[in-house]
Amino acid sequence: MTPDIAWLADSRTFAVNRLPAVSDHVARPAGDGSLRQSLDGAWAFALAEDVASRPQGFEARGFDASGWATIEVPGYMQLQGFGPNQYVNTQYPWDGIEHLRPPEVPEANLVGSYIRDFTFAGKKSRVILTFDGVETAFFVWLNGTFVGYAEDSFTPSRFDVTDLIEEGDNRLAVQVFQRSSASWIEDQDFWRLTGISRSVWLENQPALHLDDLFVTTDLNDDFSSASLRLRLKLSLPGEGGKVEVALSGSDGLVLEPWQCEASAEMDLAFDVAGPELWSAEAPNLYDLSLTLIGADGEDSETVTERIGFRRFEMIDKVMHLNGKRIIFNGVNRHDFDARRGRAVTYEQMLWDVKFFKQNNINAVRTCHYPNQTVFYRLCDEYGIYLIDEANLESHGSWQKDGKVEPSWVVPGDREDWQDCVTDRARSMLERDKNHPSILIWSCGNESFGGKVIYEMSQFFRDRDPSRLVHYEGVFHDRRYDDTSDMESRMYAKPADVETYLNDNPQKPFILCEYMHAMGNSCGGMHLYTDLVDQYRLYQGGFIWDYIDQAMDDGDGRLRLGGDFSDRPSDYEFCADGIVTARREPSPKVQEVKALYQSFDIAPSAAEVIIRNKNLFVSTAGLSLAVTLLKDGAVVFETVMTPEIAAGETATLPLALPEAAEPGEYAVQCALKLDEATLWAEAGHEVAFGEHMFTVEGEKPAPAPVALTTSRGDINFGVRSPDMFALFSEPFGGPVSLKKGGLEFLARPPRLTFWRAMTDNDRGRQHGFEHAVWQTAHLYYKRGPVVIADGDEPVIRYRFTLPGITVEPEVTYRVGRDGRIHVTADFPGAEGLPELPIFGLQFFMDAAFDRFRYYGLGPDENYRDRLRGARLGIFERTVAENLSPYVVPQECGNRVGTRFAEVTDGEGRGLRFEAEGAPFEFNALPHGTMELETATRPWELPPVTRTVVTIAAKQMGVGGDDSWGAPVHPQYRVASHRPLSLAFSFAPVGV
Repeated sequence: MTPDIAWLADSRTFAVNRLPAVSDHVARPAGDGSLRQSLDGAWAFALAEDVASRPQGFEARGFDASGWATIEVPGYMQLQGFGPNQYVNTQYPWDGIEHLRPPEVPEANLVGSYIRDFTFAGKKSRVILTFDGVETAFFVWLNGTFVGYAEDSFTPSRFDVTDLIEEGDNRLAVQVFQRSSASWIEDQDFWRLTGISRSVWLENQPALHLDDLFVTTDLNDDFSSASLRLRLKLSLPGEGGKVEVALSGSDGLVLEPWQCEASAEMDLAFDVAGPELWSAEAPNLYDLSLTLIGADGEDSETVTERIGFRRFEMIDKVMHLNGKRIIFNGVNRHDFDARRGRAVTYEQMLWDVKFFKQNNINAVRTCHYPNQTVFYRLCDEYGIYLIDEANLESHGSWQKDGKVEPSWVVPGDREDWQDCVTDRARSMLERDKNHPSILIWSCGNESFGGKVIYEMSQFFRDRDPSRLVHYEGVFHDRRYDDTSDMESRMYAKPADVETYLNDNPQKPFILCEYMHAMGNSCGGMHLYTDLVDQYRLYQGGFIWDYIDQAMDDGDGRLRLGGDFSDRPSDYEFCADGIVTARREPSPKVQEVKALYQSFDIAPSAAEVIIRNKNLFVSTAGLSLAVTLLKDGAVVFETVMTPEIAAGETATLPLALPEAAEPGEYAVQCALKLDEATLWAEAGHEVAFGEHMFTVEGEKPAPAPVALTTSRGDINFGVRSPDMFALFSEPFGGPVSLKKGGLEFLARPPRLTFWRAMTDNDRGRQHGFEHAVWQTAHLYYKRGPVVIADGDEPVIRYRFTLPGITVEPEVTYRVGRDGRIHVTADFPGAEGLPELPIFGLQFFMDAAFDRFRYYGLGPDENYRDRLRGARLGIFERTVAENLSPYVVPQECGNRVGTRFAEVTDGEGRGLRFEAEGAPFEFNALPHGTMELETATRPWELPPVTRTVVTIAAKQMGVGGDDSWGAPVHPQYRVASHRPLSLAFSFAPVGV
């Protein structure tokens, strides 16, 4: 067959000479060794800017490629210096550059030509060449002869090269095209990368070989026994052979080796009594061994698969695993690394799975394509529930700038797209079908609706009735509502979810995407997770998303869309993760872990109530660490060993010492691992609960000090034996605070009404609606100043705000206790938008570069993101408090602060103490407007100061979505109500 470049633009031609998809089992020869030969590594490479300029005849064995560059496989062209990088979300990458309609292919089409010379030892019976993933379309030649063509970037393409491969030297040639008709249905929210992105390998198969394996476990209704069903497809020599089956578990053999005559297709069933069931909580696996024995009695090959016994089904409109209602505490996961793109390594996948387990994430949706097969094996072993999603997204064909307009949607009802779409479902299912971690097949993402996707869902059901089928797009096209077995929504508000659940729902509800984790986000997440106990048909959701898709171009800087001069681009919208592109957990993880924990822990001063929300496992292997803190310091610790079965609640008495002394107490209870597991060290905390109470009483007062004053024309000085404060009328506050010869104020404090906008703020055009407060933050002016001299001098400043008929006041009282007591009052005003923040900012020299505080932590927290925070005394450097968001924005806040100390390396600095209600505290190396105007971290100016914010209130960060959803009303700051902030400050450590 002659390859034809026209295949690129033909939706009906998506595989030429490609073998049928099979399971991802690994066959091994008798004895040592492997049937597989890896072709990964350095390949010769040449880049062409378009189809016309691609090299001709390069596939010939005698072609001289000595002048070519080299490229690493697996890997991407763009990330190794070949071709421009581009990020777009919903729009097609050629939009506005070329006017195209499916299945047309753009003129701008990078072509990568690859050559790999290798040595082959000699074939047994059949040799199969496999490409685990190539983006987007590719032609293959071996030793100058055309092998085949394939599309679908994320499932294997297998070719029979038995008649073409030679003993000794061979040459494999591959030509990869950036664009093809497949590009219309691979419009995912990701970098548009090109290349041989997954492994390439040969399998030298013996004559008697297991081609395909389909394992199902049919459990009886009380789960006390199972039928293990094995459907086999074999390649057989003329003389036949035998198949030997054995099954072993953690306690040894479950099925003794059993033999039968081999045939091309086999359907075997075995009874298994008392199987240990698989779940994410207890991922019990068995080793299934299949040995193929030739007619001569010698072993031909062995296949060992790790299998799990479990049953997933719909019962009374609710999804159940092994008879229990399941909740998905999930996240969406792209294959991604800052340097390698989607060509992630085993070590990175292992890190991801351990991270999920450590942070109570029990489910992953493989957005929006099948992941590498090793990821599924890790999820089987460690225990992660999967929605396995087919490689299908055509977002730009039906949604334009957020508006639904499906006039030329693909695939829709177009018959010419049916085969290629169903093929993607088949390729995924056949490869992944034996993984117990996969509970649900997904028809892809954001491709509207229609008959083609409905037929795809029917394929899943026909081929594998043991799993359910997911597709969110029926929400936009109800003609084929039965495409999805569950109601799945994206970014529905909590109230919208409740509306569905209260309206006689016929399907269970999941949020396949929610909590858009872009920048400083995940506020209000508890409004979703609280629904789990309120509505039986609500079964959880999947955070968007796991990892920032930010690129390290080799200089250590993380770049986003548009930073490569890529146009069109969707800019920073690629950075939506709860971990950074370098796999550093962001502060958002603190909240996710707490809201996803499997135990509700509610302590009091006398007892702790623990509810075990697990479906299958008890508290065995966990200890309860009980700590009593007084004013943030530990005063008592003990350890308990509760025994609480899955689904049960227990009340345990606490024998705490009497809290007799005045102060604030916190009872903290944490369930921790007794021993190390696959995914965490001994002592790892899996769940936490806290109770706070106060014992009233008089606290000792410091000895009063004498104060002297000096009133000048525009300044007012107050001196104690070891401290001096100077207040300025024109500058509206204290301009100097000295002790021991050290100055603590770099500039006078300023009122703040504005926070640097978060990604969510920008997405909902917060600045347009609230700009009056940025203007007030920048341009307010001092009004009257009143000075009351006396034993404790009082200086009161009134301020006027531009265009706002409200006059906040700040009062400083220099106390004989050695502290300056501050009250900031906002009287409230009608007809104004909500306040982003109200407080005071202090400016200190950059040498004051660390802080210690007593409040909620340890990571940043906000009014709508508090469930994961706990009370304590925490320390951090000011630089560390600048959270690693790839776009600078508001970050680092601490709610519920009782006191905070901002100091230098010698412990000298300022101590701020709440008077009455705790305040919100922050210390950053940059000011509000520096964060506001920088679009990347390297645009921030050199650090010259420490900016300390003491706030009465700041609005929450939100996170329902990042393009219009406001912060929920209960977490906003009303401007028509008065606000008051009271605290004191004084030097410390001098």
